[in-house]
Amino acid sequence: MVLRILALSSLAYWASVPSSAEEPQLAPIELVRATVANEVAAGNANPDGMKHMFRDRKSTPQGSQTRIYVETRDGMAGMTVAYNDKPLSPQQRLDEKGRLAGLVSNPEQLKRKQREQKEDGDRTLRILKAIPEAFLFEYDGTVPGAGAIGRAGVNLVRLKFRPNPAFHPPTHVEQVLLGMSGFVLIDPLQRRIAEIDGTLLQAVSFGWGILGHLDKGGHFLVNQADVGDNCWELSRMSLTFTGKILLFKNIAIKSDEIFSNFRRVPDDTTFEQGVKLLEAESAKFASGGSETADVNRTPQ
Repeated sequence: MVLRILALSSLAYWASVPSSAEEPQLAPIELVRATVANEVAAGNANPDGMKHMFRDRKSTPQGSQTRIYVETRDGMAGMTVAYNDKPLSPQQRLDEKGRLAGLVSNPEQLKRKQREQKEDGDRTLRILKAIPEAFLFEYDGTVPGAGAIGRAGVNLVRLKFRPNPAFHPPTHVEQVLLGMSGFVLIDPLQRRIAEIDGTLLQAVSFGWGILGHLDKGGHFLVNQADVGDNCWELSRMSLTFTGKILLFKNIAIKSDEIFSNFRRVPDDTTFEQGVKLLEAESAKFASGGSETADVNRTPQ
């Protein structure tokens, strides 16, 4: 998604991959700062940069939904192709085509969608930028990368993190980081986050308790992987949270998303061209001719 998170500047130092008998050269916080700066830079990448088509299967207690997405210079385009692993009916496929056709033919609606995607991306970047200040980090060994976590064959640095008592969220967006502990896996060569695994140690209020709170025990897991050409994409996102919004509406979020089948598309793909790619892929999926899931991109 993507999340879909070109460096802002050259970094003056390079972390070595630590062995079990060696101490890494960088202090943990410096490695985190350098990695977050690189992730933020990737999140601000030029819209004319590298583009992919990929598959997203999201499972919840209510069932699963499979969608295909394509990154375009005009934003992300997506189309549902299956519910509970069963291809859409002919009428459902027509409805999806009609929805996308509406975006193509309505510039204002497309602009609104672009604004929403940008707002989502901005919120993600704000949380990402706060990570170095929100937590205290310490080295915890290394973990070998796998197909859907980092890069296969590369030792990932594992850092444990816990809340930084001196951290004060600048806005309610960053409040989600309060009271969280876990670990992060970092590729020390490409300076990318391969995994973040966090659990809430206490209930966390957001919006000064007026808008709501998340209960203790909430958990999230995010994986990223190099999908080729040194391009990193989201490969998995798992969320389990309960809480309350506006003091009276209970929320219960439990979902697991797997992102796979990443394939390059032309870097100058327009939204309309992306929709045509989706329609062709949807037709193949309905006929059973679409590619099967890429096991090299599926978490084990």
